[in-house]
Amino acid sequence: MKKCLVVDDSSVIRKVARRIIETFEFEVDEAENGAIGIEKCQATMPDVILLDWNMPVMDGYDFLLNLRKIPNGDKPNVIFCTTENDINKISQAMNAGANDYIMKPFDSGIIKTKFEQSGLI
Repeated sequence: MKKCLVVDDSSVIRKVARRIIETFEFEVDEAENGAIGIEKCQATMPDVILLDWNMPVMDGYDFLLNLRKIPNGDKPNVIFCTTENDINKISQAMNAGANDYIMKPFDSGIIKTKFEQSGLI
């Protein structure tokens, strides 16, 4: 079974994302900030990471930079899921190694499309 890590400081967003992604037959884990997300990736690297940008402790951008430096950190597809709509920030994330992005609010159709485009389902 493929694994997804949802890294977001909002418990509501994590729960909604979990419910959607589990319908695609993924095992889903959650982290409330980037630092915890990195710890989880070091323990078990997921196939895909749904990543918020604005979080306390470690934001999504710093998480991405740190992820890509750890062993097998180049493997997961990283999809930023954020309210951040500044094209410069989106470009910055893509240049740092993000695979894609979606804007909040999202629904199952949006996530399914991104997972399909990434070859995850």
